[in-house]
Amino acid sequence: MDASNSDRGLCDPSVFDPKGLLREAYRIDGITEPECRTIFLDWAIQVPVGVAAKDHIEAALAHYATGQDNHPMTVTLQAGLRASPTAKRRGGRAARVGQNG
Repeated sequence: MDASNSDRGLCDPSVFDPKGLLREAYRIDGITEPECRTIFLDWAIQVPVGVAAKDHIEAALAHYATGQDNHPMTVTLQAGLRASPTAKRRGGRAARVGQNG
């Protein structure tokens, strides 16, 4: 994060939502969860490398989601805070022949 962003902190939407994608998602009447997931992915790729996306998501929820618990973007952002499932090995010989092979 550059110095100007760190000075303003994550309370400033220009830091956690610089393109206004999340803001606009909350303004779209009738937006659906699949549309919000697409917007979320577009938003997520702009989070700077080395910056915790979790912090940006929490800031967005605090700023936009107040009183909008059932909004599809709120649901999407909350899902973004959940831990990813642990990756399990799939494929290879063991998967084809079983554990006792």
